[in-house]
Amino acid sequence: MSDTLPPLREVIEKFELQAKKSFGQNFLLDLNLTGRIARVNGDLSNAVVYEVGPGPGGLTRALLTEGAKRVVAVEMDPRCIPALAEVSAAHGGRLTVHEGDALKMDEITLLDIKDGEEAHIASNLPYNVGTALLIKWLTSETWQPWFSSMTLMFQKEVAERIVAKPNTKAYGRLSVLAQWRGKVRIAFTVPPQAFTPPPKVTSAIIHYKPCEPMDKDVRLKDLEMLVAKAFNQRRKMLRASLKGIDVAPIELLEKAGIKETLRAEDVPVEGFVQLAKAYRAMKSA
Repeated sequence: MSDTLPPLREVIEKFELQAKKSFGQNFLLDLNLTGRIARVNGDLSNAVVYEVGPGPGGLTRALLTEGAKRVVAVEMDPRCIPALAEVSAAHGGRLTVHEGDALKMDEITLLDIKDGEEAHIASNLPYNVGTALLIKWLTSETWQPWFSSMTLMFQKEVAERIVAKPNTKAYGRLSVLAQWRGKVRIAFTVPPQAFTPPPKVTSAIIHYKPCEPMDKDVRLKDLEMLVAKAFNQRRKMLRASLKGIDVAPIELLEKAGIKETLRAEDVPVEGFVQLAKAYRAMKSA
């Protein structure tokens, strides 16, 4: 499919869409690059794609051009709505735009996924809400979740935290929440000069696919609590950082098969899963 709309710089000028820091906006204007992002997920012909913060529509246009069946977007900046309406008209109404705060949206209702359709998330996430949205999507109580994959742009530093392995400074809460029931990778990085205005940091595209949890009996709330406690004082040994939970930390660590002298960053994702499982067993005893 081809895109017959004017260049994004003309769209920005026409609708006076200079990026606003209050919306965390940095616009991608290179349609070759947005096309590359859209292709990370593969075939989109049967996909309902959910996009947060489309701005003037650079990635939106790429997703539609690459063959997405439908795109459903949430945009907080009212200035962008008329520009996105032109994108929808140019692509046969396959784009639906909702004005509002993505953190408050019920995605399942918005997307109205039909039988045989797959839902995917693809976004150049606004810097100021990107991590909060990721945590929202990763902490769905029901699993498998409503989406089949996520292709998301973050600051490179945040992306590295999401994919980090134990015994590294980047390894932490985001790493565990992302990896205990999903496969995640960095697809490629994006330099600052690709954006308007250019941010002060390099960005990175991550691709996430949900999979079976490491242990189906583990409760999300237990895992979240233990991970938060452990990493809140990451330089302390676990026997100290887990003080204050409602079971005996040393007994818990022993039951999970984890040395009490380890620190949070030393424990692999599988170890935290075992910790959550042991915690639930102790609470149920």
